[in-house]
Amino acid sequence: MSRIGKQPVTIPAGVKVKIGDGKVMVEKGALELEQPMHPNVKVELGKLSRKDDQVAFTPDAAGDTIRVTRVDDGRLSKSVHGLMRTLINNMVVGVTSGYEKKLKIEGVGYAAKLDKKAVVLTVGFANQIRLEPPEGVTAEVPDATTIIVK
Repeated sequence: MSRIGKQPVTIPAGVKVKIGDGKVMVEKGALELEQPMHPNVKVELGKLSRKDDQVAFTPDAAGDTIRVTRVDDGRLSKSVHGLMRTLINNMVVGVTSGYEKKLKIEGVGYAAKLDKKAVVLTVGFANQIRLEPPEGVTAEVPDATTIIVK
């Protein structure tokens, strides 16, 4: 069994998970993410219980854990098992804390600054480069050599 795929995904408080119609939907407040399920895996919502060093999973629609299992031991099922678990975990992380990437600019005379929503880069060209982030993405420039994309 996949080492990643066999790990359960814990659902934090305030996050709602719906499984049905071949999709997994994760939502918290106004944020909602959706992922189609692969037919070679089965996704279940339930609760984990521990007793005498044994962990048991009980399917329950109001559970706080997601378990991903594969339907057979075929090559495709094995490869998709861990992938689906990771995608679902990333959806839960995305609606709770969001995604963030820190970028560091290195070079003599290289700098970045924020102009309204756009990031303006001075990176060795004759003109400055102006980059507008797409809708739903924000950029911060705490200092001249660091850009944080959220």
